[in-house]
Amino acid sequence: MLALLALVVAVSVEPVVGLLVARGLRRRWAVSAVVVGLFAALAGLLSLLVPPVTSEVDALVKAVPTWLQELRDHSSTLGRLEDRYDVIGKLKQQLNGTGAGQVLHGVLGAGQVVLTTVTGVVLVTVLTLYFLAGLPALIGFVLRFVPGSRRPQAAELTEEILSRTGRFMLANVATSVIAGLATVIWLVVWGVPYPWALGVFVGLMDLVPVVGSTIGGIVVSLVALVVSLPVAVATAVFYIVFRVAEDYLIVPRAMKFAVAVHPLVTILAVLAGGALLGLVGALVAIPAAVAVGLVLDQAVFPGIAER
Repeated sequence: MLALLALVVAVSVEPVVGLLVARGLRRRWAVSAVVVGLFAALAGLLSLLVPPVTSEVDALVKAVPTWLQELRDHSSTLGRLEDRYDVIGKLKQQLNGTGAGQVLHGVLGAGQVVLTTVTGVVLVTVLTLYFLAGLPALIGFVLRFVPGSRRPQAAELTEEILSRTGRFMLANVATSVIAGLATVIWLVVWGVPYPWALGVFVGLMDLVPVVGSTIGGIVVSLVALVVSLPVAVATAVFYIVFRVAEDYLIVPRAMKFAVAVHPLVTILAVLAGGALLGLVGALVAIPAAVAVGLVLDQAVFPGIAER
């Protein structure tokens, strides 16, 4: 699945590399330029995300001693909650015996998830670089399995699939940018902190079909609680409305313009891909639907019509 995801990413970036090659740049330098551009964009996004996260974690660490002191103060709110619910006693009880083992198992499980995620990201990055550098040779190798009489048609079909996949990724990025900008405008109007960082977060999550925008909306609504409960509720309603508009207006129209796929096929492909192969399946569903549609239109249906 990671190799398939890396191949889709490489195919999505290929139109940019092809444009640079058409302007006289050698392929290896074109690939290097695109990779440097992608890493520069990633560094820019991290520069927006890391400072607020770091400041909030630092504030949390500094607040812990104060919270512990208030837990022992019977006149404070936390102290009254401790007197009523015995939070510290229940926590100690959970950490004793099997509770400590469960906590340790949870910590190890979280560490394993982080390690697996980092390994997956590194593997996808390396595979994407290899696929991107050797994509013409890989396509040529695959076409050698096609009979010579049909090879020109197969090469033309492959080129069309690559072109539409690139346009799909461009449309996907465009819808994510719309989601991020809408988030920034909403948060600035209501005075929610870190609007640009949260906008970048929502834009990145929006790249994930089906569940990405929902997760982003939940996180932003929780952050909006620092302003007030009504603002948080209004933010949640905003994301529900935006999600409906995105799923049934923005995304289908953008995908129809970019890859010439019917909006119903777009929605069904994402749902089927997510159900069969999870997150990776949802990400590659629309390019797969484009490829299947082109093969049917140009190879299968003409043969059936001639019979």
